[in-house]
Amino acid sequence: MRGTHDVVPVDTPAVPNGSGAAAVLSAGIGSFAVALTSIAADKSAFLKNLFSIYKPTGPLSGETTLAILVWLLAWTFFELRWRKQTISMSRISAIAFGLLGLSLLFTFPPIGDLF
Repeated sequence: MRGTHDVVPVDTPAVPNGSGAAAVLSAGIGSFAVALTSIAADKSAFLKNLFSIYKPTGPLSGETTLAILVWLLAWTFFELRWRKQTISMSRISAIAFGLLGLSLLFTFPPIGDLF
């Protein structure tokens, strides 16, 4: 025997999840930005000097600062665009995890050295 708590109305509106989708996708974009800035600083003496905001840490200080700015801009953009929408989280998660996977691959020497 089913209780009344087991019945889900067919016409239940979807709850907007755009804010969550914006957070997940921007995290993937931010991690990819860290990988790209790391590769760029390793390959360019100009960028290495430009990214050296705090001398004891070297270019890592600028790389992460720029990546955080990219992450915040992406999060703000997608939040403003999607906050009242219902977004396919499976697609957003796949893109975000793909970017995270690429960022991990690009930061390892065998793959990162190809660039």
